Amino acid sequence: MSAGSRGDVAPFTGLGHGLVRAGHEVTLVTHGCFADLVSGSGVGFHALPVDPRAELESARGQRLHRSTTGAGKIIRLVALTRALVGRLSDDMIAAARSSDVLLVSGSLGPLGYAVAEGLDLPSMGVHLQPLHPTREFAPPVTGVRSWGPAVNRAAGHGVNLAAEQVFAETVRTLRSRLGLPPLGSVAAHRARERRAWPVQHGFSPLVVRRPRDWRRGLDVSGYWWPYDGEDARLPSALRDFLDAGPAPVFVGLGSATVPDPRGLSAEVVRALRSAGLRGVIQRGWGELRADGDDMFTVGEVPHSVLFPRMAAVVHHAGAGTTAAGLRAGVPAVPVPVQFDEGFWAARLVSLGVSPGSLALRGLRAERLAQALVRATTEPSYRRRARDLAERLRAEDGVAPVAEAIGRLGG
Repeated sequence: MSAGSRGDVAPFTGLGHGLVRAGHEVTLVTHGCFADLVSGSGVGFHALPVDPRAELESARGQRLHRSTTGAGKIIRLVALTRALVGRLSDDMIAAARSSDVLLVSGSLGPLGYAVAEGLDLPSMGVHLQPLHPTREFAPPVTGVRSWGPAVNRAAGHGVNLAAEQVFAETVRTLRSRLGLPPLGSVAAHRARERRAWPVQHGFSPLVVRRPRDWRRGLDVSGYWWPYDGEDARLPSALRDFLDAGPAPVFVGLGSATVPDPRGLSAEVVRALRSAGLRGVIQRGWGELRADGDDMFTVGEVPHSVLFPRMAAVVHHAGAGTTAAGLRAGVPAVPVPVQFDEGFWAARLVSLGVSPGSLALRGLRAERLAQALVRATTEPSYRRRARDLAERLRAEDGVAPVAEAIGRLGG
């Protein structure tokens, strides 16, 4: 069960496909607009209501991307999520009633756990970010690297309790409906922790090492690569463009929206041309685009096939796109937009596969061009990226989840 943007869903298509191959019957429960992502994978689909892109394009969603601070974005996201989450519970319950085990993403944690408890089903968290408090780094959603050990851990608890409040009203109604005793959001969170509710994390320990102060039951399994089909291919026109010249640079912001798509697109094109590079520009939800023989604008294409042919990738540093770039073994220039993206951008820099991250607000062609020149001409970035990619491709992120399901009795 997962909710959110494409990046909150795509990794679970790969996890689901791997579990199908391990002998399980798997259903992905998420927004109906993502049904095509499981096509051909052997994974079933149960649709949840709410179209996340439509919500971001609504008046309420537009206020989110106009926020000038991380705190402002979080406040508006909390309000948006609280208004929508109640619409998900009916279909979550319906899907759970025909299930033996529930795997719940971080975006639905409190709600999914309540469904599992109410139906007396074993369950496990499957998180794409390190959400539990730790002394080793600040909560990823804050976009801050560290406030020091004590504050990092305290802030982690604060962020988690704030997240519980987003679901509090819906969980309270759900518990009553399923015959569970009343339980406040703080008490519910503490109960999960006392029971050491198991959580598998879908990123590599080579990218984020398991914090040493995490409790038992919190494990880092490795990446769950999105299912792109048995014979994923790029559109013929894109293949022709790639074959017609030197490796271009990918630029995309995934599901992030931007206040001035035309202006940002112009800055990106100027930067690429100033650096002497061709570009593949992904429209994404921000509606970026570029014209000219040296530029190619694309919609959704499998990153697993496209990224290995790039000289570098410029992206918003979402968890999934960050993983795809690392898997491809190409240098990165992250342009984090919001929430946990600053955390992943900092990881790319510390891993030595990026010369540095750039802020989206006020992004100028000159700075982006400088970063691109470094990323594409200084050999250390590509060398480190290739070395890390080779090690990541040797990992199996699905096997630990399958083993954990066995321990649940599923």
